[in-house]
Amino acid sequence: MSESDDLFIREDPIFINKELLEISHLPEEDRIVGRDEEIGQLANAVNPAIFGQSPSNVLLYGKTGTGKSLCAKYVSSRLVDTAEDEGINAAFAYVDCAQDSTETQSVQTIADSVNTAKDDIYIPDKGISTATYYKRLWRILDTHYDVVLIILDEIDKLEDDAILMQLSRAGEAGKIEQCKIGVIGISNKIKYKDRMDERVKSSLCEREFVFPPYDANQLNEIMSARSDAFRDGVLEDGVIPRAAALAAREHGDARKAIDILRYAGEIAQSTDTGIVTEQFVIQARERAETDRFRELISGSTPHSRYVLQALTILSLNEGETTDEEVGFRTTHIYDVYEEICRQEGSDTLSLRRVRDLLKEHAFLDIIEQARHSGGSAEGSYTEHKLLEDPAVVQQVLEDTIA
Repeated sequence: MSESDDLFIREDPIFINKELLEISHLPEEDRIVGRDEEIGQLANAVNPAIFGQSPSNVLLYGKTGTGKSLCAKYVSSRLVDTAEDEGINAAFAYVDCAQDSTETQSVQTIADSVNTAKDDIYIPDKGISTATYYKRLWRILDTHYDVVLIILDEIDKLEDDAILMQLSRAGEAGKIEQCKIGVIGISNKIKYKDRMDERVKSSLCEREFVFPPYDANQLNEIMSARSDAFRDGVLEDGVIPRAAALAAREHGDARKAIDILRYAGEIAQSTDTGIVTEQFVIQARERAETDRFRELISGSTPHSRYVLQALTILSLNEGETTDEEVGFRTTHIYDVYEEICRQEGSDTLSLRRVRDLLKEHAFLDIIEQARHSGGSAEGSYTEHKLLEDPAVVQQVLEDTIA
């Protein structure tokens, strides 16, 4: 290649503002679609904060991609601005509990988020005790704020309820005197509350809201509101309706729908067609599912993947003989798992450990478990069923195991 040749594209032929299609992007108010009622309910629950009073603690439930995190961040941001107009010092902190799953990690993230006077109070990434993090957090809150909202996203990923106990009872226990704390917990699991300590449940679950999946019309509006991410004229008329229909039929997940739209644009980029077609939407849907699942199992251990591969093989073989989705017993999966280990030249784990790995996959919503009774002859047993497309799982596992 000569020096005069351009290695990079100087002007994107498809996108003009691709950031609008990124999952991390917090859209403006006019781009939040189909969640007016939920936003109103959440705003009502935390409304006392603008007067310096204690906001209600809230738990938000719903499947992935139903707007829970988006609405929580939006309402919290608006509350901070409105409270300032009323002379109230407010702030909000966001914690991704899937990443900060321990008590120490989560309290450090909260303290660092609200620590505006970093010269006065130092919050290191590590190196001090959990108790010291708490002491510094309480000092920051009482010194600088009247009210603070704390968003705990994927709250069900926390290792235990320790931080929930601390936050929900900080005022009552005399840890803070001036500042009021409100907690917004977000979970994909409707039964998460059943696992909580009763003392935490009584103080944390003051309000509960369920976010339903988006329907095709709402998904159409959501993507149309972000269509200016593309250059004028590059989207075929049927692209957004097709992407919305696919997403609504399969999951009602706005994140996945937006992913599909972005991937369709990237496919158009790579093919130099200059236009995003409906056919690209179909290809993008397959790519989005594969990438999402690859991210889901990234970092998993080899044996965790072997167990999942065993269930995938059973699911694919069963799918050749029946249209019904069926589950498979733990012992049946273990037999296939043992064969995979032999092929990989790896020692097998115990049946008990394989049961634990299956539970971990169920926790991530990769598989579904159901307990059955076989009567006096068989006793009770557990069946496991893939929630993901077996063909997608197989493709990703082949890439990761190879």
